[in-house]
Amino acid sequence: MVNFYGQWKPVVAMIGINLALAIVNVLLKLTLDKGVHNLVVITYRQSISCVFLTPIAFFWESICCFQHCTLLFESLNFFLKIAKKKKNFILSNFFSLERVSIRSKGGRAKISGALICIGGALSLTFYKGMPLTNQHSHATAEIENHDYILSAENKRVRWALGSVFLAAGCMLWASWFLIQAKIGKSYPFQYSSTAILSFFGVIQLAILTLLTERSISMSMWVLKGKLEILSVTYAGAVGSGLTYVGMSWCVKQKGPLFTSTFTPLIQIFVAMFDFLTLHEQIYVGSVVGSVLVIVGMYVLLWGKSNDAKEIVVKQTLAAEEGADVP
Repeated sequence: MVNFYGQWKPVVAMIGINLALAIVNVLLKLTLDKGVHNLVVITYRQSISCVFLTPIAFFWESICCFQHCTLLFESLNFFLKIAKKKKNFILSNFFSLERVSIRSKGGRAKISGALICIGGALSLTFYKGMPLTNQHSHATAEIENHDYILSAENKRVRWALGSVFLAAGCMLWASWFLIQAKIGKSYPFQYSSTAILSFFGVIQLAILTLLTERSISMSMWVLKGKLEILSVTYAGAVGSGLTYVGMSWCVKQKGPLFTSTFTPLIQIFVAMFDFLTLHEQIYVGSVVGSVLVIVGMYVLLWGKSNDAKEIVVKQTLAAEEGADVP
C-alpha cells in the first residue's frame, strides 16, 4: 500500500499543480480584460511569490541558509552554459537526463507518446473546427468583434509574432525543467530555490518595465477591484509559489520528462473552466487535442515505466552474475 501511494503521489501532485495553474490562467485573463497592465500583474505575481516563500524557506530549511549563496553561483553558471545550446523531451535526451533507446519498447513508446502529446497540444492551440455547443458569451462576442476590426495584414503580423513568442516560451519553459533537474541534485531545497527564482524575476521585470513601459503611471500599480487583488495574490502564492515548489519536487523524484509531460493538461483544464464559468464554446479541436494529449501521456508514461523495469531486470541479472563469479 505504501509503495502504491509512493508511485501515484507524483502523478496526483502534477494533476493538482496543472489544475491550479489553469485557475491562474483563467483569473489572469479576467484581470487583464479589466484593463490591468500585464507587466504590473506579472511584477506583483513574482513579488508575492518571493514574499510568501521566503519565511517558509527560512523556517523550513533554516539549516541550509548558508548554502544559498552557492546556489546562486551554480544556477547562474549552469544557465549560462545551456543558454548557448539548442520541448523538453529533445533537450532531456541531449543533456542525457533522459536516455532513449529506439531498439527498446519503452524508448519507442516515449518517442511516440511525446509526438502524440505535441500533436494534441498543437491541436488545442491552433485548430478550432466546428463548435460543439451553442453558447455565445460576451467575451466571445468581444473577441469576434476585435478580430473583425483587425485588418488581414495585422492578423498575419500578430499571428507570426505570437507563434515566435510561443515557441520561445516553450523552449524556455522546457529549459527550466532541465535547470531544476541539475540544481536539485546539488541543492534539493525547493522552497528557497523557488523564492530565489521569484526574487530574480522581480528584478528582471523591474528593469524591463523601466526600459519598455516608461509611460506607466503610479495609478496603474494600484489594484482597485477584489478580483484583481484575488487573482494577483493567488497567482503569486500558488501559481508562482507552491506549484513551482511542487514541480521541483516532482523533477527530483521522477525527472524532468515525467514532470513536463503533464503540462498540456493546463490547456484541457482551461477549456473546461472557460466552458463552465465563462460560458465559452467548445470546439472539435479542443476535444481532439485533449484526447491526443491524454493518450500521448499514457503512452509516454508507460514507456518510461517499461524502461525502469528493464533497468531493474538488467541490474538484477548483473548482480546475480557477479555473485556467481568465484
